[in-house]
Amino acid sequence: MSKVQQLDLFALIDPKPTPPATATPILNGMYYERATGLFVTYIQGRRHYEVSWGQCLGDKAWKDKTKRERAI
Repeated sequence: MSKVQQLDLFALIDPKPTPPATATPILNGMYYERATGLFVTYIQGRRHYEVSWGQCLGDKAWKDKTKRERAI
């Protein structure tokens, strides 16, 4: 009699692989782009929208904080 191999169905479900520690993080949210001087929004790592300093609706304190803490 031959040995029957059991199929593990849950082994076929591959969860999202964890990115390596050296990979760059996926950008989400509003950032200040130093190269262009624009505020840029990213959604799941894709560039979505960009505005200049004057067009950005935040107050001066928020703009300064974003420029300082979220510059790319």
